[in-house]
Amino acid sequence: MTTITRKETNPTAHLTEADVEQVGIELDAIRQDIIDSRGAKDAAYIRKVVDAQRKLELGSRAVLLASAFPPAWIAGTIGLSIAKILENMEIGHNVMHGQWDWMRDPKIHSTTWEWDNASTAEGWKHSHNQVHHTYTNIVGKDNDLGYGIMRVDEDQKWYPMYLGQPLWNFINACFFEYGIAAYDLELGKNLKVPKAKRSEAFKRNAKNTLAKIRRQATKDYVVHPALSIPTGSFLPTLAANFTANLVRNLWTHSVIMCGHFPEGVETFEKKSIPANETRGEWYVRQMLGSANISGSKPMHLMTGNLSFQIEHHLFPDLPSNRYSEVAPKVQALFEKYDLNYHSASLPRQVGSAWHKIVRLSLPNGWLEQTNVKNAPQQAGLLWKLATGGPKVRRAYDAAQRRAENQRKAAALTAA
Repeated sequence: MTTITRKETNPTAHLTEADVEQVGIELDAIRQDIIDSRGAKDAAYIRKVVDAQRKLELGSRAVLLASAFPPAWIAGTIGLSIAKILENMEIGHNVMHGQWDWMRDPKIHSTTWEWDNASTAEGWKHSHNQVHHTYTNIVGKDNDLGYGIMRVDEDQKWYPMYLGQPLWNFINACFFEYGIAAYDLELGKNLKVPKAKRSEAFKRNAKNTLAKIRRQATKDYVVHPALSIPTGSFLPTLAANFTANLVRNLWTHSVIMCGHFPEGVETFEKKSIPANETRGEWYVRQMLGSANISGSKPMHLMTGNLSFQIEHHLFPDLPSNRYSEVAPKVQALFEKYDLNYHSASLPRQVGSAWHKIVRLSLPNGWLEQTNVKNAPQQAGLLWKLATGGPKVRRAYDAAQRRAENQRKAAALTAA
């Protein structure tokens, strides 16, 4: 994938300015229908989910008190894993988006909710709600495009460190909550600043994040295992908590990666975004920059309804339980304006996202030009690119651009 404006065929080229603004008007109407119909049924839904999640977590932790008994360890670990996924996905993510603020319930409100995660609610709301949802898929503005550690678009410059990004991504998936905490702090960028010159905001956020990590670790790896000591279950409970966090991290990482990483999801150049981007233009960017996951109701619940990532990005403040209702209307709008509604099963989206991460760990064009016969020569070229320094890589990029321009010219001539 490369940015939409650098593609040979721009999938929005057929839209007039009036079309784009009409898309905005029609999406606003869909949103308003939900706003006008929110009520007791929706409130009952989220309260039921919160209640069920808390009972499941409490019950699972109670079972784990006897986790020296293997069946109790299995049952408690499965229950705790599901409870943690529900808390992060269907409850935490959506509450902190302000989807339930209209209920005016201080217990389920974006200003008071703190989730079961290493990152603080305050830091996550800034990096996710404000930055990612505003600058969705704009290369150089949206840090969710690779989280600052991976290259997931051809327009992102290649460096030798990206050769290891399949490994970085796997490690990030296993410890995703800590990766997000570091991401929220923009840790890499801030650690490059001399200690004395780091901003007060960064110091405060770092202190709060460390305190949050300490509380989370104390709860899962000290307090609950200690409560299991009388039954001889300290170590099994410790292992169960680690396993539940690992399962939650792998699941949330997979779901979130499907939202914007699969092949075919569009990205955008910074310079292509007008300073006075209209609501219609913003909507179209969200439509093409997101991807859905098809599946059953239980699967949608376990993804926090982020399986409706397109609808979520269009309407991040609508109650998550209503996304399935608006999805057919949104899809009809895609069809009306001849746009690609990107949806596929979870295995396909996960496979596509991982394929891109592996493909873009290599320089642009390298994989496409490699076959069995020329593999040794290509391996030598890759070695040169990885060890030859910026001058060698610039020469390779220039050669790739020349070859691409020649290919386009030949195609035009043939046409």
